[in-house]
Amino acid sequence: MKPNNPLKKEKIWRVAAVLFWLAAWQGGAMLLNDSLLLVPPARVLQRFFALVREKSFYSAVLFSLARNAGGFALGLAAGVLLAALAARARPVEYLLRPLMVAVKSIPVASFIILALVWLSGRRVSVFIVFLMVAPIVYGNLLAGIKSESVQLREMGEMYRVPWPDRVLYIELPQLKPHLMSALSLSLGLSWKSGVAAEIIGVPRGSMGYALYQAKLYLDTPSLYAWTLTVVLLSVLFERFVLWTVKRAYARLERL
Repeated sequence: MKPNNPLKKEKIWRVAAVLFWLAAWQGGAMLLNDSLLLVPPARVLQRFFALVREKSFYSAVLFSLARNAGGFALGLAAGVLLAALAARARPVEYLLRPLMVAVKSIPVASFIILALVWLSGRRVSVFIVFLMVAPIVYGNLLAGIKSESVQLREMGEMYRVPWPDRVLYIELPQLKPHLMSALSLSLGLSWKSGVAAEIIGVPRGSMGYALYQAKLYLDTPSLYAWTLTVVLLSVLFERFVLWTVKRAYARLERL
């Protein structure tokens, strides 16, 4: 008898879970029998594949993808830089603490409305994604830096290891779990907040604009299809970023 494969079992459970919720969705749609409120999965897929054949679909995807990726990159860079500064200078940490608490506590919709006073609708999503990502990266990396091994740091200083090598071989490996956690948390949130900013700011040619138009004209199949597009892009973007970081760490470990 062959031993059970845990990975194979996990895949089976994942597929089973997806099929269960699809069946529940289909059952709910049949019971409700009102496609204006709950569209069956097959009709959503039909509308999704119809959207994929339209040129405007790809321009909307690229519009939102570019702005979400740009805001995420800016938020990641700012979070890393601020965490490094706060770890080296305690006054910086005290100065940033109220700001980070405020950003994490204030509703995203409030930030979007305030941002629209200063920025055009086409730029708001970049700013909002940046604002949501930076505090998460900052908090996780600051906690990681504080938990670093003091012995390894002192050893690097004692042997006068150059600063770039100290970062590459001592600090980055210890920060890996904190960085991966920060990325996992912020990647999903970046797409939620970015698309929300587009729905409120309504920049023409974005996925948020398409969602708003579908809601405005009660085009529920399109509303579900665009929501499915956002989910798929969010998952693919998250996997791409995490894969890139893991690959970079794998190369670092081989050096």
